[in-house]
Amino acid sequence: MNGMVLIIDDEKKICSLLSRIIELEGFKTLQANTGKEGLKLLKNNDVSIVISDVKLPDVNGVALVKDIKAIKSYVEIINLTAYGTIADGVLAIKNGAFDYLVKGDDNDKIIPLLYKAMDKSNLQRRVSDLENKIAKKHSFETIIGQSKALKEAIDLAKKVSATDTTVLLLGETGTGKEVFAQSIHYESPRAAKPFVALNCSGFSPDLLESELFGYKAGAFTGANKDKKGLLEEANGGTLLLDEIGEMNLDLQAKLLRVLESQTFIKVGDTQTQQVNVRILAATNKDLKADAASGKFRSDLYYRLSVFTITLPPLRERKADIPALAKFYLKEFADKVNRSAPKMDDKILSILSDHSWKGNIRELKNVIERLVILSDGDALSATALPPEFFEFAPIENDYNLQQIEKQHIQKVLIHTKGNKTETSRLLGIGLTTLYRKIEEYQIREI
Repeated sequence: MNGMVLIIDDEKKICSLLSRIIELEGFKTLQANTGKEGLKLLKNNDVSIVISDVKLPDVNGVALVKDIKAIKSYVEIINLTAYGTIADGVLAIKNGAFDYLVKGDDNDKIIPLLYKAMDKSNLQRRVSDLENKIAKKHSFETIIGQSKALKEAIDLAKKVSATDTTVLLLGETGTGKEVFAQSIHYESPRAAKPFVALNCSGFSPDLLESELFGYKAGAFTGANKDKKGLLEEANGGTLLLDEIGEMNLDLQAKLLRVLESQTFIKVGDTQTQQVNVRILAATNKDLKADAASGKFRSDLYYRLSVFTITLPPLRERKADIPALAKFYLKEFADKVNRSAPKMDDKILSILSDHSWKGNIRELKNVIERLVILSDGDALSATALPPEFFEFAPIENDYNLQQIEKQHIQKVLIHTKGNKTETSRLLGIGLTTLYRKIEEYQIREI
């Protein structure tokens, strides 16, 4: 089956004739005699192509093209008219029509044109489906966690996403600033346009300027041809400037111009270029303090911080750790084509007690390590990195209980939790070992 074609024409005989011809080619057809009726059928059916007369009782068929595209952007439209004019043809194509035919000339052209339009519609549909999947993947609903601090950050991001306001995302490394930036973009009116991210700490000042603004051929040695900068690449969409605090003061002045006038000049050029881009910025630095000390331009700081969102570190949302850990467990298990190993309460307790200086990024890496190193149906705590078993300094070197507790912990780690072997190495009975584990509240592995 080739797909569904909607025919809109106030002459019922023409509708019926076109319908019979088209159905002989294996297409399904629907018929409407007014623009209003056609739009209703379009909304309620899986239509790929619309063939519409230009002169309809309630609307001009050329103008109808915009309404059709607004409802389903992947639908292709062919306008038919008894009295074709160049002006109408140009306007129809400008509005988004696939083609414009004069009645009487369409007998030999309509079927080949239908197949071409169907190919384009199918391609547009696949692109639309892909865009929807990407948008869904980066929606706020995919951000895992129920802690109060996280929910407050999400609520702020949702409110600002519908605007063009500049947003400054603050938070420690690994807290998910880029994830938030993507969600803001994909739930904004700019979602169909590019999302581009640039890490300002990854380039020298000169290279960063070239990456951001692009350059003209001959601007410097090796610049053999013009190059678009990321501002141009993000035109119509969103540009995330990650680690904005690493940008030097000269480049900050040029960025301020972009924010204030939406204009910039390429490296080696003299011509000003216009751009339409939303700027999001992210940093783990205290930009307010840097602005006060002169390390960061205060005028740029106030321009960037129109709307600030602070993301909480993982240690302040420990209730979210089990959900995050289980999510990444499944993700990495799927990557290596195995069923997700069981994560018991013992491992979850160890993960929840960890300080997580690297935040979500560190948690993600730890779960990946556990999946790779654990055999069988359950995760093994012995596969955790060494820092999970580092001991806090003993407060009193003369306190026998503290020394004994830490020594038992070290031997348990050495034997990978084997209590029989641990009791043998310690030279104590197994019952005594169990009693001391309980007495000292030693975490088992």
